[in-house]
Amino acid sequence: MKAMTAIAARKEKGFTLIELVMVIVILGILAAFALPRFADFGNEARVASLDGAIGAVKSASSIAHSRWLANGDGAATVVLDGVTVAIDNSTSGNGFPTAATGGIGAAAQLDANDYTIGAANSGVATITPTDSVGIDRDGDGTAGECSFDYDQADGTIDNRVIEDC
Repeated sequence: MKAMTAIAARKEKGFTLIELVMVIVILGILAAFALPRFADFGNEARVASLDGAIGAVKSASSIAHSRWLANGDGAATVVLDGVTVAIDNSTSGNGFPTAATGGIGAAAQLDANDYTIGAANSGVATITPTDSVGIDRDGDGTAGECSFDYDQADGTIDNRVIEDC
């Protein structure tokens, strides 16, 4: 009788091969449904990064303009936290950072490795995340549609585009 109890106890100590296979199959099915939900957060991350840069540019533009006004509204540069920022003080300028790396790029502390500031056209520069320059993620034939425009005349942001983010 003792021998029968010992054999029965030994048989029930582990999982059978069928039970293990069933657990693996169930986990595989769950992963197949869950994976697409988590697979492409890159687009959302790039849009969030772009929106963060927009916020930084808006704040930096206002702060630099305030510093320019406080200094007597005539200087070509202002210093913000030890960084010299180029200001548009031309006859048509209103004292906002220039649309260049040494202007709004310096004021907003946009790293050149992360953001590309295009050449200003009539005082408006397009700012694009570096990893989106020349890339057509949406397949419409137009690359680089992950950007926004900065206007040095009034320090505003226009034309936020997120198709290729």
